Amino acid sequence: MITARQSRAARALLGWTQETLADKARISLTALKRLESENDLGVYETTRDQVRRALEAAGIVFLSTDRGHGVLLVDGRSENRKS
Repeated sequence: MITARQSRAARALLGWTQETLADKARISLTALKRLESENDLGVYETTRDQVRRALEAAGIVFLSTDRGHGVLLVDGRSENRKS
């Protein structure tokens, strides 16, 4: 499951605004703001999945270990970065 921090970090790596990610994930800006909130707001799993797929298509790899979570931008996908 993608976390609020992972979504924000992935956007930062790509140089995307919330508006850009919401558009690419085909979700409302309000839904993305709920996902990225630290207030434990309810978010549909389909929304999380659409955001994850959009970020992965742009070269983001989600990392999860027993020590924490993170994101990695894979080289070679720069044509998608500033869209």
